[in-house]
Amino acid sequence: MKISARNQFKGKVLSVQEGAVNGIVRIDIGGGNVMSATISMAAIKELGLEEGKDAYAIVKATSVMVGVD
Repeated sequence: MKISARNQFKGKVLSVQEGAVNGIVRIDIGGGNVMSATISMAAIKELGLEEGKDAYAIVKATSVMVGVD
């Protein structure tokens, strides 16, 4: 797989929480780190995402915001 995004994290799917239109996919990328993404149910089905499968978390963004009280 060749893509332009440089932030690619290989891991294992921990869970797929299905919704009506979108789902939340959680990927264990190692070192105690888990990334999650909300993607369409169509994409989840097309990619065959399910617990235990290998997958990549790919980050392509112009900004990341984090906040606390």
